[in-house]
Order: sequence, then C-alpha cells, then structure tokens
Amino acid sequence: MRTATTIEASGGEHWSQQGDFVVEAEKLGLDVCWVAEAWGSDAPAALGYYAALTDRMLLGSGVMQLGTRTPTAVAQTAITLSNLSGGRFLLGLGASGPQVIEGLHGVPFARPLRRMRETVEIVRQVVAGGRLAYSGSEFTLPLPGGEAVPMRLSMRAEHPIPVYLASLSPAMLRLTGEVADGWLGTSFVPEGAADAYFAHLDEGLARSGRTRADLDVCQGAEVAFAADEEALGAMVAGRRKELAFSLGGMGSASTNFYNGAYSRQGWADAAAAVRDRWQAGDRDGAAALVTDEMVLGTTLIGTEAMVRERLAVWRDAGVDTVRLYPAGDTLEARLGTLGRAIELVREVG
Repeated sequence: MRTATTIEASGGEHWSQQGDFVVEAEKLGLDVCWVAEAWGSDAPAALGYYAALTDRMLLGSGVMQLGTRTPTAVAQTAITLSNLSGGRFLLGLGASGPQVIEGLHGVPFARPLRRMRETVEIVRQVVAGGRLAYSGSEFTLPLPGGEAVPMRLSMRAEHPIPVYLASLSPAMLRLTGEVADGWLGTSFVPEGAADAYFAHLDEGLARSGRTRADLDVCQGAEVAFAADEEALGAMVAGRRKELAFSLGGMGSASTNFYNGAYSRQGWADAAAAVRDRWQAGDRDGAAALVTDEMVLGTTLIGTEAMVRERLAVWRDAGVDTVRLYPAGDTLEARLGTLGRAIELVREVG
C-alpha cells in the first residue's frame, strides 16, 4: 500500500508549521499529501505553496467542491498546479453537502451526480487541449444565444492529471468506478466494505470496461498509538464527540452522507439516534450514543500490534493507498505518529 495524509490548511497552526509538516512528511517517505478545503482556506493556494517546498511527493486537492468553481476554472487550476509541480498533482473532487454549498456559497445543492459527471467530462476535455464545446443538462459551453464561440486555453497540460472522486453514496460510488482514476473514501469499515462500497464501485468499473486494478482505492482514518488498554480506552472516549459530529452535524437533518455510510455498515439505528440527538442540540447526549466499536471500526487507533493487524485487514479488503491522519498535540508528536505508521504500512506491504 502507498501512504498518504490529509492536512487542513486552515487549522490552528501557523503556515510555517504546516509547511514544516509537509516537508518532514516527504522526508519520512510519505507518497501523497492531500489538502482539504471544506469551509476554511482554499486548497489550490496551499498546494502551490507546498509544491514549492517539496520535490517528490504527490500533492492532491482533497477535495475541491462542486459549485465553488466552474468546471473550466477547475481544469485551469488543475493544469496550473500540475505544470508547476512537474506532474505531481492529483485532482480530487467532491460534491460536499447542502450546508456548505448552499449555506456558504449560495449555490443550490441540486443534482450533484449529474454535475459531477459533467464536471469531470469538461475537465478532461479542457486538459486534452482542444476547443471547448460541451452540451449537457447542467453545463453548455459556449453559452448559447450569444456571440461566444468554442475556445481553448492558452496553456496546455504538460502531464496527465488523475481525477479522484470523494464519494460515499451508492450512486456516486458507481460514478467513481465508471469515470475516476481513484476513490477518496472515508467512514470505512473493511468488514462491511464489500456491500457498502465495493459492490457499487465494481458496478461502475464494469460499465466502463475496467477492473479494480484501474482504480486507486485511497481510504483514510486517524492513526494513534496507545501504550496499553487503559490509554486506548481514554483515546476512544475522546473521539466519540468527533464521530457524533460526523453523524449528526456533517450535513442537514435529511442529507448526511457520513451517516448513510455508517448505516450501511451495520449501525443504522445508532447512526439515526446520534443524528437526532445532535440535530436537537444535545451534543453530549449524541456523543454518549457512539460506541467503542464504532470508533475502533473506522479508525487506526490502538496498540502498535493492533494497528499493524488492522492495516493488514485494510490491505486485504482492497485498499491501495492508506490516508493517515496522525494524532498528536505538537508537530513533533504528529510526525512521530506518522513516521511509525508509515513504517507499519511498509511492513504490512
């Protein structure tokens, strides 16, 4: 398996500390660094900065959200980052959810599946370098009824630009298998992944005449090492509220893809109860409903032996790239966690 991480450029750390983390992660042998966008800083600006600091490591947008840029603007950004990094850029796209898309950007969160398909098609047409002419249900280029004619960019893509889709719902997973080069997943329980995720990915792959070997399965989770069972218990307890936020706060009462993913992997009742408590404003009550099994099932938290064993399970389930979110209160602590996790991934193979 390859190793990756995701950083939040809008976190509490100073930019120089973020840069130090990226530089040291490359020295540790990390293969890919994804930069999140969410509702903080934009990913492309940070990626350009990190591209200047690194030489070998791949850099990806994890993710740029539909609705925040036109498809052509996405393609322009991708080409720019790919060219200036010497071909080290991976384009990660995601639909996000109504809270961010409608609440922050004022763009309707409507027909995300169709918008994602057409965005990918337009991006690839722009990257190919020809004159841009596209007729879809969401986008038509050039805009009809005016004086515009098909155009091409004044720059060209000097390298291939792999497209990764962040997807959780069955329909978006099928689209990922059909059109993407990689899948950015989360909320992953390897024991339940065959039905919850891979069946849909494989259906999409079959539509395009491809197999699992044609798709980079990039799956992420927090990694943290506990010295003993007592320390592990404290770690798990400390993560309950974070998971409750994903199940109850990442989206609206009716649209939460994280909640749906947990529901399809055996926790439908618990996920619904957590969401209801969170939406009612009872944050502590929602966290209390999160079980140890739910935390441990979707993370890489444990003793070193437990994490090594869990990585082997991820590998056997079909994960190609493991995206590590290293725990730690300081830069040195997070790098220490990341370094040991990278070593374990290499041992597991």
